[in-house]
Amino acid sequence: MSYIDDSLSQGETVVALFPQHWITRLLLVLWIVLAFVTFGASLILALYEYFRLRCVEHGVTNKRVIYKSGIISRHTDEMKISSIETVEIDQSILGRILDYGDIKVTGRGTSYVILHDVINPMGVKREIESISNPAP
Repeated sequence: MSYIDDSLSQGETVVALFPQHWITRLLLVLWIVLAFVTFGASLILALYEYFRLRCVEHGVTNKRVIYKSGIISRHTDEMKISSIETVEIDQSILGRILDYGDIKVTGRGTSYVILHDVINPMGVKREIESISNPAP
C-alpha cells in the first residue's frame, strides 16, 4: 500500500495521484546501458535508481497536497488545502516540449511543497486549484 493511502485521516479521500514523467527514468536506462561496458558494475546504481524512482509519490486528497520520497528513510512534504495561496509551474524548454515540469504549491508564510517532474503540469495545477478553490 502507498504512503498516501496509509496516511489518510477519517473522511479523507485521494482525489488524484500525479505520476512522474518518463524522462525521469533516463538515468536508470543509462546505468543499465553502462552495465554492458562495465561488466555489470553499474547495475548497483541502476538498482538504486529504480528503487529511488519507485519510492516517490505525488498526490492530492480532499484535505492535503502530499509529496513523499525515500527508500529506507522517508521524507514527506504536506500542505493542507486550506493553507494554499499559490500554485506555480516551473518548466524548462524541454519540459514544455515533452509536457512535464515542477509544481510549487506555496502556503501561508514561507511553507511550500514541490512536486518534481510531473506529467501535464498545467492539468496538475488545475486539479489542485479546483480542490483549493471550489466553484460556488
